[in-house]
Amino acid sequence: MHISEGVLSAPVLITGAAITVAGCAVGLKKMDYDRIPQVGILSSTFFVASLVHVPIGPSSVHLLLNGVIGLLLGWAAFPAILVALTLQSILFQFGGITPLGVNTVNVVVPALVCFYMFSYAIRRKNAFISLGSAFACGFLAVFLTSVMVGISLVFTGEAFMEVSKLVVIAHFPVMIIEGIMTAFCVVFLKRVKPEILGVAHAPIQST
Repeated sequence: MHISEGVLSAPVLITGAAITVAGCAVGLKKMDYDRIPQVGILSSTFFVASLVHVPIGPSSVHLLLNGVIGLLLGWAAFPAILVALTLQSILFQFGGITPLGVNTVNVVVPALVCFYMFSYAIRRKNAFISLGSAFACGFLAVFLTSVMVGISLVFTGEAFMEVSKLVVIAHFPVMIIEGIMTAFCVVFLKRVKPEILGVAHAPIQST
């Protein structure tokens, strides 16, 4: 959901940049050295997944995987996504440098919301609760991102209202796909490396 260069107003760009700087500071502070490889892998995963995109006006439709990234990284998602978006803007001209802060906020804030909403539920031994929460995490992350993209455009000018609605509607198939992918990732990780989801460190009683 890259917002293109030259679209957003200066107040929106400055606000997005300020939030991204603050978020990255928190993310780097919370990031342990032994998690750097994990952050790098997930950053590259986001980079590759969002390369295939369909332009829609000043934005675009593509896979995000920010639900999974939020679950696995928490606040470290800020620097991970920022690096990926920076490389995309430099190498492929996706988005741009000036809207980099806003694009980062639009992807990471929903990831953090999902992290706090669903990280506890997906660790439960109850398969129904865990799978349902994982699907909801992937679905909601994309939905919130599309809404935030729309809000960023509307704050720039009311003329973008129709485009904002189109961005949200166009991402409904992506929401479903990412919900399924997130559920699959959670099932796989709980089988092969449960500690990455916090299962080993925070055992939860089955219900």
